[in-house]
Amino acid sequence: MGQQQLLLIVLGVIIVGIAIVVGINLFSASSLEANRDGVVADNMNLAALAQQFYKKPTELGGGNNTFTGFTIPTNLASTANGAYTAVVAAQSVVITGKGVVKNSAGKAYWGVTTVTPSAITTAVPTLH
Repeated sequence: MGQQQLLLIVLGVIIVGIAIVVGINLFSASSLEANRDGVVADNMNLAALAQQFYKKPTELGGGNNTFTGFTIPTNLASTANGAYTAVVAAQSVVITGKGVVKNSAGKAYWGVTTVTPSAITTAVPTLH
């Protein structure tokens, strides 16, 4: 082979290597963002369950206009997206979801959702 052909082969290998690294980085970033969205979706689902509990009469297993007694169902306390905890007060519930996918610095997204009898608010998830 001539020098020009060897140079083209080396150049081709370098370009393919760079493309692979860029692809891996894009996949990692996409995976982290998908996990963030999943944590928010799970938080909203749990918030809806908390409001259902609040509005349901005691006779039907609800809170009868109080959140006291609400717990996260065991099968939803940990999902493929993260782990969830709830701090329950009589008129509010604060649900915290901790994502499972970590960035290169070892930090994962945490989502916090506050539930009241008439509203559900979710803060923008942050890395912890």
